[in-house]
Amino acid sequence: MLKINSIDKNQTEVKTDAMTIFFSYNTPVACFIPGQGYFKTSKNWSNTTNRHVNKWLDGIEAEQKPQSFFDNFIA
Repeated sequence: MLKINSIDKNQTEVKTDAMTIFFSYNTPVACFIPGQGYFKTSKNWSNTTNRHVNKWLDGIEAEQKPQSFFDNFIA
């Protein structure tokens, strides 16, 4: 299953059977993996992207991972 959900301008959520990936603009910057939890990029892209991530997480604590962790999802 692959479901693409446009959340807001320049914010997209992609759901697969294995995980949910959050994109700010065209960049994967956060995700939820069942059984493992929430993760967000440690890269500081911009204030806008940081705002997008924080809005998506909605107060949930997320472990930081390097941007390469997220880039591998779309490689």
